[in-house]
Amino acid sequence: MSQSKSQKSAPNPSYVQPEAHKFVSSLIFGSRWLQLPLYVGLILAQCIYVVIFLKELWHLITHAGSFGEQQIMLGVLALIDVVMISNLLVMVIVGGYETFVSRLRLEGHPDQPEWLDHVNASVLKIKLAMAIIGISSIHLLKTFIEARSIGLPGATATAEGVLWQTIIHVVFILSAVGIAYVDRLGLSSRPGH
Repeated sequence: MSQSKSQKSAPNPSYVQPEAHKFVSSLIFGSRWLQLPLYVGLILAQCIYVVIFLKELWHLITHAGSFGEQQIMLGVLALIDVVMISNLLVMVIVGGYETFVSRLRLEGHPDQPEWLDHVNASVLKIKLAMAIIGISSIHLLKTFIEARSIGLPGATATAEGVLWQTIIHVVFILSAVGIAYVDRLGLSSRPGH
């Protein structure tokens, strides 16, 4: 009875991998640790966002009495924007490290994020796409609020700027839908799904 092409043959127990292959394999596998400084850099970037958040919060608190409703809303949206970018950084740092570098070994830790249980490259891509859409939504909302004051001194929004931000936001949404669709296609083509 012949084996089908889709089935893998059993490994040959008598095969001994040459030393050069072992070295190359170890080198390639070990190269994942080159990403460690990148994740440490992202942690430092998150520290910068903490400082930015505290400065924005202090500015909002100290000027709350002189700000109008629109300025307070824009200040709060700026705080939310910083938090969402920080959340994106956490997803990239924790999820990327866990997926591409090494296991964090957090099983049973009371603070383990729920999403980390089933993180892989596909899940991470979709979560990142959703976070980028969230950040884009906050920026778009800020632009719409500022657009009310188009033509007033100090206004930063223009009609063309609003249009381009909306187009970019729609592209982000379509990209996320495309990523999720391709991921679903890949999942359905796997045996047992």
